[in-house]
Amino acid sequence: MKKFMFLYKGFMTPTAEIGQAWMKWFEEVGDKMVDSGNPMAAGTEIMKDGSVKELEFGLDAFTGYSIINAETKEEALELAKTNPMITSVIVYELAKM
Repeated sequence: MKKFMFLYKGFMTPTAEIGQAWMKWFEEVGDKMVDSGNPMAAGTEIMKDGSVKELEFGLDAFTGYSIINAETKEEALELAKTNPMITSVIVYELAKM
């Protein structure tokens, strides 16, 4: 079994419907969910030269993550397509150490 990180992108003010959609999705994912993650707040980017940039919290912001078990990348991508995303889900396979 492989592990995949789902990075959620896009913020909208939460509504009851959005919350219910997420809870339903977590239930549907079931035991494939390794870590349901946490929502994220506004971020800050630190550049190699030491400069700092405050990141806007909107439709292009990373807003959360989850770790999912799947046999293949294709399986992970199909599961990501069912997510109640705001903008998109970015999927990375986690390398074994």
